Amino acid sequence: MALGDNTVEELKARYGERWRWLAVFTVMLGTMATVLSATVVNVALHDIMLEFGIRQGQVHWLATGFIAAMTTTMLTSSWLLDHFGLRKTLATAMALFSLISLAGGFASSPEQLIAARIGQGAMAGLMQPMGMYLVFRIFPQERRGQAMGIYGMGVILAPALGPVLGGFLVDQLDWRYVMFAPAPVTLLGVFMAWRFLPLPVSRPAPYRFDLPGLLLLGSTIAVSLDALNRLQSAAESRYWLMLEGLVAVTTLSLFVWRERRTSHPLLNLRLLRQPVFLYANLGALALGLALFGSTYLVPLFVQTALNFSATEAGLLMLPAGIALGMTFPLAGRLADKHSARALVVFGMALFATSAVLFALSDLDLAFGWLALWTILGRVGLGFMLPALSTGALNPLEAHELGAGSSTINFTRQLGGAYGVNIVALTIEFGDHAGGIPTIGAFHSAWWLVAVFVAVAAVPVWRMRA
Repeated sequence: MALGDNTVEELKARYGERWRWLAVFTVMLGTMATVLSATVVNVALHDIMLEFGIRQGQVHWLATGFIAAMTTTMLTSSWLLDHFGLRKTLATAMALFSLISLAGGFASSPEQLIAARIGQGAMAGLMQPMGMYLVFRIFPQERRGQAMGIYGMGVILAPALGPVLGGFLVDQLDWRYVMFAPAPVTLLGVFMAWRFLPLPVSRPAPYRFDLPGLLLLGSTIAVSLDALNRLQSAAESRYWLMLEGLVAVTTLSLFVWRERRTSHPLLNLRLLRQPVFLYANLGALALGLALFGSTYLVPLFVQTALNFSATEAGLLMLPAGIALGMTFPLAGRLADKHSARALVVFGMALFATSAVLFALSDLDLAFGWLALWTILGRVGLGFMLPALSTGALNPLEAHELGAGSSTINFTRQLGGAYGVNIVALTIEFGDHAGGIPTIGAFHSAWWLVAVFVAVAAVPVWRMRA
């Protein structure tokens, strides 16, 4: 039997039942590398600004460009899966991600580094939906929650551990190692993808890729995120903001018009006509804001308002990461046996409680209490992700899984992209002393996150299978 004959039956014969978990671990490698890359660069921004002599207005594109590219290309995964299959698509994306990461580490100008970050984000967007698609293809319905619980550890643990790893690399080595770090992981993933991932059972008739839709969506996201960033100096950028707002509304309207009329849209709006899938995507928006917003907010809050060191801020996330590792398998098993909406709402309640506790904190709060509240929020996120995924995708037909998984990953990432910027704006517009945000500014941001997640529980509660 040739190694390249990776049908599901042949993989079962070759590796037994464990091949499913080897396949899940393969896609989890890509997920962890990409999500880690989305957050780990934040701790290197200061050193990058010093080396290249650039200001905040330019360096923010290292984060924003990555998120914008990642969010946009997520929706291309359905077309790639239909035309090339999971194994070729994921292996190619991992290989390109590795090469781009190495090129970024050797960048000699800020423009080269920003281009590398955008390229990383584009490949990360291709990889993110693959795990969910794989789980729903190779696991029976009664085991999908358990599998999503194991896979989801990569999605949530990576941003929790990112600041710790990034701080170590920057302090002990150099900021360039933040770019190099994911390459060995994704190169290992290329080998494992070719060995353990199945070939497609069948492929639909070839159809045209929705390039106009991709360009319109990418323009909308990039322009609107830049406009949100410019709001921090609204008085100086008033006319530019008005122009960007007009462009974003126009491109968004054209995108929706295009998607409703093309036979093979980038974003299948017809899926959103199913109430369960629609409400799950609204929950995914809240999950994205909670995950990425809090990952941005916790280290900044404790360093700026509570005078923690960078090492202490990173260590604050470690107990939460351990708690997530314990929560995900349990939450995944529960998602197979209990109501998805009840589990998601329970997770939202835990996270909102954590945010409220941060919002009520004072300057004398002990490290242990902050760690406990961080754990509470991460446990809430742990309950949300597996149940949200199974609740959204279980009602879909087999041929809709590719589009469905890319859509719900897209909405989660979209919530994160805008959530980070909205949280940053809230802090910027809050009280400052000597140019530094006060604890009151951070309290406002925590209240915003808590209210957003609590309100999102309303549509999730209507998510009935």
